[in-house]
Amino acid sequence: MDHLSARALENFRNHVGIKFQLYNSLFTSLPFHRIEKTGILLSLFLNHAEEQFKKKQSPSFIVEDFFERFTTVKTQQEKTDLLFRFVQYAERQVVLFDALEDAAFKETHDVVGIGTLKQLETEVIQQGKQKELLKTLKDFAVSVVLTAHPTQFYPGPVLAIINDLAKALKDNNAGLINMYLQQLGKTPLFKKHKPTPYDEAISLVWYLENVFYNAVGRIIYYLKDHFVDVDLNSNPIIKMGFWPGGDRDGNPYVTTDITLRVAEALRSSIIKCYYLDVRRLKRRLTFKGVDVILADLESILYRNIFIPGERTNLTRSEILQSLFEIREIIVHQHNGLFLHLLDNFINKVQVFGLHFASLDIRQDSSVHNQVLETIAEKSDVLPSNYAQLGNEEKINVLTNIAAPVNIELFEDIVKDTLLSIDAIRTIQQFNGPEGCDRYIISHCDSALNVMEVFGLFLIAGWDKNNLPIDIVPLFETVDDLKNASNVMRSLYRNTTYNAHLQQRNNIQTIMVGFSDGTKDGGYLMANWGIYKAKEELTAVSKEYGINVIFFDGRGGPPARGGGKTHKFYASMGKRISSREIQLTIQGQTVSSNFGTVDSAQFNIEQLLNAGISNDVFAESQKNLTPEQEKVIEEVANYSFESYKQLKEHPYFLDYLSQVSPLNFYSETNISSRPSKRGKSYKLSLTDLRAIPFVGAWSQLKQNVPGFYGLGTALEKMDKAGKFEEVRKIYLLSPYVKTLIDNCEMAMKKNFFPLTAYLSEHPQYGEIWNIIYEEFERTNRYLLKLSGQNELMSNYPVEQLSIQMREKIVLPLTTIQQYALTRMREVQHMNAEEKEILEHLVVRSSFGIINAGRNSV
Repeated sequence: MDHLSARALENFRNHVGIKFQLYNSLFTSLPFHRIEKTGILLSLFLNHAEEQFKKKQSPSFIVEDFFERFTTVKTQQEKTDLLFRFVQYAERQVVLFDALEDAAFKETHDVVGIGTLKQLETEVIQQGKQKELLKTLKDFAVSVVLTAHPTQFYPGPVLAIINDLAKALKDNNAGLINMYLQQLGKTPLFKKHKPTPYDEAISLVWYLENVFYNAVGRIIYYLKDHFVDVDLNSNPIIKMGFWPGGDRDGNPYVTTDITLRVAEALRSSIIKCYYLDVRRLKRRLTFKGVDVILADLESILYRNIFIPGERTNLTRSEILQSLFEIREIIVHQHNGLFLHLLDNFINKVQVFGLHFASLDIRQDSSVHNQVLETIAEKSDVLPSNYAQLGNEEKINVLTNIAAPVNIELFEDIVKDTLLSIDAIRTIQQFNGPEGCDRYIISHCDSALNVMEVFGLFLIAGWDKNNLPIDIVPLFETVDDLKNASNVMRSLYRNTTYNAHLQQRNNIQTIMVGFSDGTKDGGYLMANWGIYKAKEELTAVSKEYGINVIFFDGRGGPPARGGGKTHKFYASMGKRISSREIQLTIQGQTVSSNFGTVDSAQFNIEQLLNAGISNDVFAESQKNLTPEQEKVIEEVANYSFESYKQLKEHPYFLDYLSQVSPLNFYSETNISSRPSKRGKSYKLSLTDLRAIPFVGAWSQLKQNVPGFYGLGTALEKMDKAGKFEEVRKIYLLSPYVKTLIDNCEMAMKKNFFPLTAYLSEHPQYGEIWNIIYEEFERTNRYLLKLSGQNELMSNYPVEQLSIQMREKIVLPLTTIQQYALTRMREVQHMNAEEKEILEHLVVRSSFGIINAGRNSV
């Protein structure tokens, strides 16, 4: 372990580990029913569970044995009452741990070290790469897109408590800490009702206002201060994106009205931030000639957010015109006094405009097909036999639409689809062109899917010669990724679409998604499929003179594309376009990696550094050679075959739905979206969303999507005498090493003793043993590959964080398995008891998932 890692680990132990033990004792005074006994009994329960799992006992035995040996409770009601209090207590331990990690961020992270802008500046100067850096910054940007995908259970008030508690912990203010813990004790940690898409949007707007506005402002000010030639007008360098309210894929609750309300909320939010900054500036810029301009600007901002019906066509350029006028006066008449405050504000306006974050519209390709066929049946805009036409014939029809359709002819999904396209005009009018300028197509598997959206814009009355929209295909499954380059080649060859791209500066954004890819092909194949698809898409785009930008749909845990994200981007090499880094930030990733100004600044800097370094300091060894690619391709194929066999096991879905809390995701009220696409009652992998799929395995402590198949693949390479080739690639390739590092993180969060009781189960024993054997095999080969004695040795702080969090949630996973087992095995259970057990499963989920924030 190097000096920096050792120091960070020591700081973590002091500022998080020891403090957790100290402040955890305050829970004995929290205002819970019989909390004193609960705290003591929970500690006993944890120790009891740890000892009994070593003896291979089941959760059911552990819980019942605990009641008999350590308590006087007898009735089932008394038992479940105590278990609920254990859950309530453990949930709040997780909150305390989160707050402690937030408070200790600067002590456990080197905020001026590797991956930061300070380190980048030093390296640029040392190597004389100033010109290369400025050239890169002319068109390179990081785009952080906030999504409402449900991977976190904290309601808004709890997030606010974590924020305040972290500040109190940072200041060691024991009085405030005690008060906040008491507040936490009386604040529900679960949501009684499902949030609406608008609710989800507002909860994320809080982060925009309170975190990103300031963090991005700091970063941009640093860049402008150290590299004066950076031009934010031509390229803002950091962009914010937004999905809640625009993401319709499988969410029937997102309507055009919701979309417009969210767009207005984004506009109002950024104007409010500007208004507050102007009021702060007025306290300092009290000079003659400046005060009047600031007062006028304050007035127009105020009218746009606080007076109903007073929304004006205020533009970003109008605000900047006033600010630059003030700047001239300060520079020439007032010796540049407080110029840094004004410049910081100008930077923010240049980056955030009046949109704050660009609202994306997303819909599934199957919906577009349904909408177009209905339009063909009920109007003459499309030929009546449209549904029977071939793909090329349909594309020809869609590119030659002569007149718009009357939207009032339709209802339901058809009408709302057309209205949503029409709403983009309104958003662009008030929020600026960046307010809503792209349409994303889920499950895109053909050029027709893209041209269907193009045609829908024409049907809605847009001019194909002036269409200020990027149409973005999303490729996610293994087959779709393999076919992606053929799809794009067809589009680039299409005269009409090519003309559209010329309007859009010859830039094509392509989204690649990890979540469904992992569900479909397993961890290694999903990642390798994306890598190869990006290589091929970069090549075919270059062939047709198109600049391709990749937009990565990443989730929280490594099984959904998370993990050491910045290391992925730093390892891409030159064969993959790195013009921009665009990625989704979702669920607990928002609060864990971007929940405070310090952590948001650090992680955005890591992304900036990764993308810029990949271009400015491009090294040939980052690129895998053709021979190395063949080796990794072979490993990926072996892994895919192994994972595919597991999915085809006759009890695969039954095992997941009966042994894990999968069936209860819809009852957690964490998202407005259903947990699966479609209306079928039958569970299928195709309809099942990746989030409950991955989350269910995670709560089961068998992170199958994060490792399964890799051990078998490495074993086959070993038997074929090719393991040393793989190991050499691992040691030389940053990309392959990052893949393995993230897999180790997923592996570290497995705990098979929790479900070892199933190893001899008549129905599930076989599949449990298959998964466990693959885990052991993968663990053995990962250590052989890395040369380490334990997983995650290179990341000691994260390793310790995971260990402590897993210890906190062990009572929760034990209780959850106890409840699931009772529901499966107890015959003739009355409805009331079943309802209580179901509630126990759901409540346990909250703490288990929230504790997994370090998986990002």
